[in-house]
Amino acid sequence: MAQFHRHVAAKYQLQLADYEALHRWTVEHRELFWAEIWQLGEVIHSRAYHQVLPHDAMPGAEWFSGSRLNFAENLLRYRDQHTALVSLLEDGKRRTLSYGELYQQVAQLAAWLRARGIKAGDRVAGFLPNIPEAVVAMLACTSIGAIWSSCSPDFGINGVLDRFGQIEPRILITTDGYFYNGKAIDCLQRAKQLLQQIPAIEQLVVVPLLTQQPSLEGMDCAQLYPDCLEPTVQELSFEQLPFDHPLYILFSSGTTGAPKCIVHGAGGTLLQHLKEHRLHTDIRRDDVFFYFTTCGWMMWNWLVSGLASGCTLVLYDGSPFARDGRRLLDAIDEEGITVFGTSPRYLAALEKAGQKPCRSHRLDSLHTLLSTGSPLPRDSFEYVYRDIKAEVCLASISGGTDIVSTFVLGNPMLPVYSGEIQCRGLGMAVEIWDKQGAPVEQGKGELVCSRAFPSMPVRFWNDVDGEKLRRAYFSLYPGVWAQGDYAELTTHQGIVIHGRSDAVLNPGGVRIGTAEIYRQVDKLEQVVESVVIGQQWQDDVRVVLFVVLAPGLTLDDELRRLIRHCIKTGASPRHVPAKIIQVADIPRTLSGKLVELSVRDVVHGREISNLDALANPGALDNFRNLTELDKE
Repeated sequence: MAQFHRHVAAKYQLQLADYEALHRWTVEHRELFWAEIWQLGEVIHSRAYHQVLPHDAMPGAEWFSGSRLNFAENLLRYRDQHTALVSLLEDGKRRTLSYGELYQQVAQLAAWLRARGIKAGDRVAGFLPNIPEAVVAMLACTSIGAIWSSCSPDFGINGVLDRFGQIEPRILITTDGYFYNGKAIDCLQRAKQLLQQIPAIEQLVVVPLLTQQPSLEGMDCAQLYPDCLEPTVQELSFEQLPFDHPLYILFSSGTTGAPKCIVHGAGGTLLQHLKEHRLHTDIRRDDVFFYFTTCGWMMWNWLVSGLASGCTLVLYDGSPFARDGRRLLDAIDEEGITVFGTSPRYLAALEKAGQKPCRSHRLDSLHTLLSTGSPLPRDSFEYVYRDIKAEVCLASISGGTDIVSTFVLGNPMLPVYSGEIQCRGLGMAVEIWDKQGAPVEQGKGELVCSRAFPSMPVRFWNDVDGEKLRRAYFSLYPGVWAQGDYAELTTHQGIVIHGRSDAVLNPGGVRIGTAEIYRQVDKLEQVVESVVIGQQWQDDVRVVLFVVLAPGLTLDDELRRLIRHCIKTGASPRHVPAKIIQVADIPRTLSGKLVELSVRDVVHGREISNLDALANPGALDNFRNLTELDKE
């Protein structure tokens, strides 16, 4: 980042006093900036671009017109013996692939796909755990110009059908099963159902994971993965395609209806990830990069792009709390992980379990700790620097599936302030707006991006006139991207995310972000997790907090007083909930996010349209017919 800062200042003869000045320049001169990222990332291409931004609009911006490239070629630029992938499973198995071996396997699988008629624009789907074969399959698919889409095998059958049924893949790649929380879980029965219910699937490829020779009985179109690697193939042909050629189809959570199928382009995804990895995360060839994710979350796509920087990726599949909660911490020391990505929930669980990694582990290699999935509370910042490592860049990041990247993230040049995301991403015109569309200099509002950026979705699948895409991001402020986050720009020019805009509480007309309450409740060791909603009550809205308590505890008046006191002193009297109710479990999406809207709907007696989007739909029963909600 510092080198890039100096380079821009010297090349364009600018006085860029600080990061804010650099950021302002990258927004005001987006064409120059993104051309610099093209050069910085040494984008491999067969045809140069004519113009960086010939059509500047949202939606519908056109980037790098005339260029031809291939996403997989840029991720496979290295073909040596440097380790590309380290695969770790919960049961202790470890495998590695060098860049040379990765290239060879991709070439062999791509030849098999081509032999079956797969071509640019076809869909190939992975119903896979986070293992090397998922990376190989994605690269083989995208080398041809086919579109890759994936779901984690912890999705139920209806959740997978809701996704793959819309995009109709020709090839489905799965595994016989996976390990989680000490159990071996079968995938083949669900794979059979997918074959029966998605007629477009012509071939099923099965990766042996639980056994070396899984039974393919009853699946005539199935073939084992090792048999799909053409042994005589050595070279890989990369289809050269336009900058915005479809690369990935990612899916929204689907908690308010059928998941949206979000189509992302190859060039925009590549440039955005190169910028975020090399500048904002300082990833280099000698880095070992890990993110705890599944193939059903966009952080998997973000992680895999690390190959374009030549680093080593560590893939883990299984429970993060294996080995008595030390599995991932052990991996930092065992694999020399330098960039470790996780979630606020994981960090909170470590703290509540009394883990002090700075005493139990060396952590010498670690220089960056990333966190996303939900806002990282102030106490977790303090925990990281006190009990994990004092000399580390703690980068909370926020963006989403919608842009397969981030709006706000870390910066190794800047200080870290507790509770704040360090900065707005270079080239991203991120602002905070009020309801009337005016920028908010101090205070809270909607997080928007007021100018076009390369990683905007190409389109939604089966959204012929683009109406669904416009309604999703541009209905609040025409021509301006509204992310749906309730946020605040701090005096340090950092960002605080206060929760989803559609979950914002509004008691007495005062807007309160749910994250503001979670930050206080998370401090209490008695509370394992919580969810807060606004309940319609007597022509107003009252705040209701549901809590899951530590084993053996019961919510009594004393604990209620403690929770209210913590929220009142840590936030404000307006944040104090009118009701606090104990429940046994709280529903989450398959990627682990709280579903506040579903809880709110159940409390108000409304139907939930898509229970298959939830990892634990039975948890919603805890919120039905609660007599406590009928009381003052």
